[in-house]
Amino acid sequence: MSLQPSSGSWNLLLLAWLVALVSTLSALFIGEVMGQAPCVLCWFQRAFMFPLAVVLAIACYRSDFAIWRYALPLAAIGAVLAFAHTLLYAGLIPQPIQPCTATGPSCSGAEMTIFGGVPLPVLALLAFILITVLLIIIRRRTI
Repeated sequence: MSLQPSSGSWNLLLLAWLVALVSTLSALFIGEVMGQAPCVLCWFQRAFMFPLAVVLAIACYRSDFAIWRYALPLAAIGAVLAFAHTLLYAGLIPQPIQPCTATGPSCSGAEMTIFGGVPLPVLALLAFILITVLLIIIRRRTI
């Protein structure tokens, strides 16, 4: 089965990869350079974002527009995790459900912000949503 992209599909694929790449590099910068240890939910989100940066790069190189079949589940699951993290950060998830322990970084603490108060879980959620939307558009243009 050969997928023929419409005009602009490659640019959308490139944009999805750039979002994943910037998110991955940002997470590494925050953890390794700024010294902020990731919380439990951040680790799970990284487990879905880091592979996206790799598979979307390969898809760009190969002009593989069927990548949505593999990348869309990663992005959607990552978005669900980031949404739960955002709810936890906002205090909308009850205390007993919180996955963070007393020994590690808090999933809802003040250190979960950047740029003067922008919550990291919200940034992760926006990145996953943007990648998901771009992959859905690619899927619709290539089927």
